[in-house]
Amino acid sequence: MKFVKPGDAGTVVNQLVLTKDSPLGDVVFGIDNTFSGRAISAGILAPYASPAVPAGSDDLLADTQHMLTPIDYGDVCLNADLAWFKAKNLAVPATLDDLLKPEYAKLLVVENPASSSPGMAFLAATIGAKSESGYLDYWKALKANGVKVDPGWTEAYSTDFSGSTGKGAYPLVVSYNTSPAYEAKDGVAPTVALTQTCFRQVEYAGVIAGAKNAVGARAFIDFLLSPEVQADIPGQMYVYPANRATALPADWTQFAAKVESPFTVPATTLSANRDAWIKAWTAAVLG
Repeated sequence: MKFVKPGDAGTVVNQLVLTKDSPLGDVVFGIDNTFSGRAISAGILAPYASPAVPAGSDDLLADTQHMLTPIDYGDVCLNADLAWFKAKNLAVPATLDDLLKPEYAKLLVVENPASSSPGMAFLAATIGAKSESGYLDYWKALKANGVKVDPGWTEAYSTDFSGSTGKGAYPLVVSYNTSPAYEAKDGVAPTVALTQTCFRQVEYAGVIAGAKNAVGARAFIDFLLSPEVQADIPGQMYVYPANRATALPADWTQFAAKVESPFTVPATTLSANRDAWIKAWTAAVLG
């Protein structure tokens, strides 16, 4: 078995579309609900209804044809570096609107939604919060307040964010509600997730259309849904397993902020509009 890591969800989908006539492999894992519509409409997937899909996960399904199987989910939220804000004697922002205040100018780094699934999730959060008619005005205000845009999560979180390994210049970043649990050491988390800024991201696996080993691909999806793998997902990936009956790590209770009301955008709306939203966003923010 050979594993290939082409990048995050946006990069994966782009590569699968470009190699549709000569598939990269048999099974794909990592497409999320912000890119699932494009993957399904592009015809790069083959249907498979896994018998291992856990009961009670209907809200995580991407489609009724079973082109994609939910494996895990997480909440994409802004994260803040607590030590930075304490040193500056500045309150940690709580809401999307707080980010537009002058005291938070040039403090936020985000990911490009055209190339990053967390970036697309955060764009969707702003659409869910501000509507299709208002999100661009919000982003123009963010741009005027000095937001930095990176290609992907690794550059934003691991390099430019001040609260992780990179010790960068930006104390606010788009990441996950579970990221503070990952950063916690000796019973203390140096970061916090802002739970009023979140969008729920679901991650899927799917059989690649034209797979040479479709039987093996289906077996691998079943494997990802096995109790052993589902139990290992929180500790390895810091997201929630699709099987909600799975026990979670103890430190999540303390450090992974529970998101009660994430912003939402219907999957059909995401599928129909994401390319237009990204084009408009690119013109307004990067153009």
